[in-house]
Amino acid sequence: MKKLPKIAQEIRKDIIRMLALAGSGHPGGSLSCVEILVTLYFKVLRHNPNDPEWPDRDRFVLSKGHAAPCLYAVLSRTGYFFREWLWELRKIDAHLQGHPYTLSTPGVEATTGSLGQGLSIANGMALAGKIDEKDYRVYAIIGDGELDEGQIWEASLTASRWKLDNLCAILDHNGLQIDGTIKEIKDPYPLKEKWEAFGWVVFEVNGHNFTELLNVFQAVQKVKEKPTMIVANTVKGKGVSFMENVLDWHGKAPTKEQAEQALKELEKDT
Repeated sequence: MKKLPKIAQEIRKDIIRMLALAGSGHPGGSLSCVEILVTLYFKVLRHNPNDPEWPDRDRFVLSKGHAAPCLYAVLSRTGYFFREWLWELRKIDAHLQGHPYTLSTPGVEATTGSLGQGLSIANGMALAGKIDEKDYRVYAIIGDGELDEGQIWEASLTASRWKLDNLCAILDHNGLQIDGTIKEIKDPYPLKEKWEAFGWVVFEVNGHNFTELLNVFQAVQKVKEKPTMIVANTVKGKGVSFMENVLDWHGKAPTKEQAEQALKELEKDT
């Protein structure tokens, strides 16, 4: 537990370095989900970096595929591939595409990027586990902007219909999407009541608090006959002062100078 904040800061530094070298990408939403992925990969998921295709592993789907830099940094730190791959992000013929791609990156369970599709993929994995009588669990992170997609709500109904209690979705709720606040674009509130009406058990936590995250991931495993949704309240651009809650950093990479400033801030917090 004590090591998790340190790991999170190192992940944030890797995200900044990757995006600055690539010259493109999405810092805001990558930085907002760091603690969630660190908690999953270092404390919750049953997985084996030496055997990414282990049949009994838990599955993770990054439905908000533009946050791939965070996933890649975590996968590298847990041993799925060489750290040097991180510095080739978004390069032609490199292992790490701008969005998760199963055929080139060990540990990536689903190719994502077209928003709204990841929860349906996670449904399929969870349903397959039920049919095959496997005890693995499926986790999927969705983004605020994805709530605009009808497929998210169709998938929510499907998960409830099939009582997928081996499925846990996490909403990275930073309140912003590419065009503005989620309330301005297509107001999705109230979130908790909506998913409950769709047949889910809903939890709400501080998405940057490791204690709350660990507790809620333990709680979801006790839920029976219903899928679970964790509304994780987060800050877009978390950890870098000039990026936090600033819409412009949704899909813009930092310059060399901005990256140096961000890394100095993150070094101070380490």
